[in-house]
Amino acid sequence: MEYMTLNNGMKMPLLGLGTWDLRGQQCIDTVVDAIDVGYRLIDTAQMYGNEKEIGLGIKQSGISRNELFLTTKIYGNCQSYQKTKDAIIESLNNLQTDYLDLVLLHEPYSKEIEMYQALEEAYQQGIVKAIGISNYDER
Repeated sequence: MEYMTLNNGMKMPLLGLGTWDLRGQQCIDTVVDAIDVGYRLIDTAQMYGNEKEIGLGIKQSGISRNELFLTTKIYGNCQSYQKTKDAIIESLNNLQTDYLDLVLLHEPYSKEIEMYQALEEAYQQGIVKAIGISNYDER
């Protein structure tokens, strides 16, 4: 597996399983199969509505949590500092883990500054190992 180094020194696999269109038992089975064939990055988002199934798939795979890189994304109905903090805890619970490797703001939002401040706090607390943004353009 090839990796890239994030700006905080973390190593992130270059190849990962995208889960945007996976639901139910198909999601669980796909996660188990992907881990079995060597995938170590699993990408999800609260918007996808499949974090619980991904958590179940990871549990069923039997792999040690520290061998995986889990990414999730916070979306528009979390547009406040507190709602973003709560969303991070919800993702931890859904994915059945005590930390997330990478949490992103899914796209630009009107309250993105305070949302990002909540990500920074989670990073400082160690429950999130890296933070960032996705689907932003130069503007």
